[in-house]
Amino acid sequence: MSEDTTAAPGSSEAPASAYSWYVLVVLVVVYILNFIDRQILSILAVDIKRDLSLTDGQLGFLGGAAFAVFYALFGVPLGRLADRWNRVRLLTIGLLLWSTMTALSGFARNYLTLSLARMGVGVGEATASPTAYSLISDYFPSRQRATALAIYSSGLYLGGGVSLLIGAKISQVWDAAYPGGGIGGLTGWQAAFLAVGVPGVLLALWVASLREPARQPDAASGTRHPLADFFVDLSMLLPPFTLIHAARRGPTATLVNVAMAGAMIAFALVMIKLTGNVPQWSAIAFGYYAVFSWASTLRRHDPATFRLIWGTPAFICTALGYGLVSLGAYALAFWSAPYAETVLKLPKAELAFVLGGSGALSGFLGVILGGRMSDWLRGRNPAGRILVVMFGILAPVVPIWIGFTTQSPGLFYAMNFLAGMFAAAALGAAAATTQDLVLPRMRGTATASFFLATTLVGLGLGPYMVGAISEVSGSLRIGVLSLIGVAPISLALLFYAYRALPKAEATIAERAAAAAAGPSDAGATTA
Repeated sequence: MSEDTTAAPGSSEAPASAYSWYVLVVLVVVYILNFIDRQILSILAVDIKRDLSLTDGQLGFLGGAAFAVFYALFGVPLGRLADRWNRVRLLTIGLLLWSTMTALSGFARNYLTLSLARMGVGVGEATASPTAYSLISDYFPSRQRATALAIYSSGLYLGGGVSLLIGAKISQVWDAAYPGGGIGGLTGWQAAFLAVGVPGVLLALWVASLREPARQPDAASGTRHPLADFFVDLSMLLPPFTLIHAARRGPTATLVNVAMAGAMIAFALVMIKLTGNVPQWSAIAFGYYAVFSWASTLRRHDPATFRLIWGTPAFICTALGYGLVSLGAYALAFWSAPYAETVLKLPKAELAFVLGGSGALSGFLGVILGGRMSDWLRGRNPAGRILVVMFGILAPVVPIWIGFTTQSPGLFYAMNFLAGMFAAAALGAAAATTQDLVLPRMRGTATASFFLATTLVGLGLGPYMVGAISEVSGSLRIGVLSLIGVAPISLALLFYAYRALPKAEATIAERAAAAAAGPSDAGATTA
């Protein structure tokens, strides 16, 4: 495997080559496994809750923040590493790590050990999308990029659906064969984790065979080795190194950083007192503080990248607006199976087959059709893709309300299908929009920043919010229906992004150059 020796197929507007499509297929397979490992917890949740004596809030933490915070935070330095290092090599290492940690989840004996394993899965999976988005953006021209990213993103829904089928089948067969626990006392849900973790090691060999394309012309060349920069970037996120970086920027930056740390500690203490959930709010507060520290340091080390991401309201509003779409999507993906099993009293085998199959199909159709539609709208309106993201937050409202108030299994399944398909339509549009708002050398960092919103907002809060409201209200149905409340906030953010996006995209090079030139020349342009 050579590094940066293959010409970047997407560097011109020529159609993508056959090899580009082959790479996309491999990346989709990786993403399918990524989401099998991530989402299999959903169909196993009722059994895990029983065996480990967990609450709905603790389940929400395992399905959300335990994974999301580490996925998001490590995604930042790993996204930066993907901008400068061999992306194929990085993805191979990450795949080996998250597959190993998934397998180790099968040996968990309590809440703590399962939480630690889920955190490890999050670290490994943080390599996947920054590397894949960057590779796809080099292998496909701009006019095909949203479609290619949408096809890649279909792995999210295929993997999520397959995880229900695989998890239910393995756990049932194992428990039937070994009612009191099998080898080493392992139960069915533990065997399921092992069964989906081990194949990832073999898939890593296939990934390692891919060719690394050359960077597009404006790729940055640093003086240090990219791995050295990775550890510097990681230190920007982890206390007490965050304070050291702040001190280097001066006493004002130090005070601001300490004030932010104090505010996050106070926030965590208040939320812990209200909910009693220490891990959830400790993780969320740490995550938000770490992101603030990283962004502050990035502003000094790479002002152009900071300006095009954190200094661009169109980027921030797109990411946060879609983050609220993903909040609902992740919560539904995690809680639909436990809801059907406990509230509608549907058998695990049936709901795994129907929810798994319909979830894979609805997500696949939604993300592909949404990607195609967003590319079509983009050709007619610079901000056209935002309209598809708006559709993704508004269209699922009625299906969620009907699906989670009915007692009819058939209607529940149908509405769950529609809600999943409508929400999935937004992903390719949002992802392509954030890629369009930065220079090619910043794509890995832009992807990591985009996924900060989808994980720290969507995955970090969505599953937990439903579980926590379920505990307080005594009704999982009320917990799920509460998701509808985020729609107006998302719509307001996306409306602003729609208005601001054309100017932001038209001034990318100008704003990046002004930021790199320094404060004396950087004040002219805002977007």
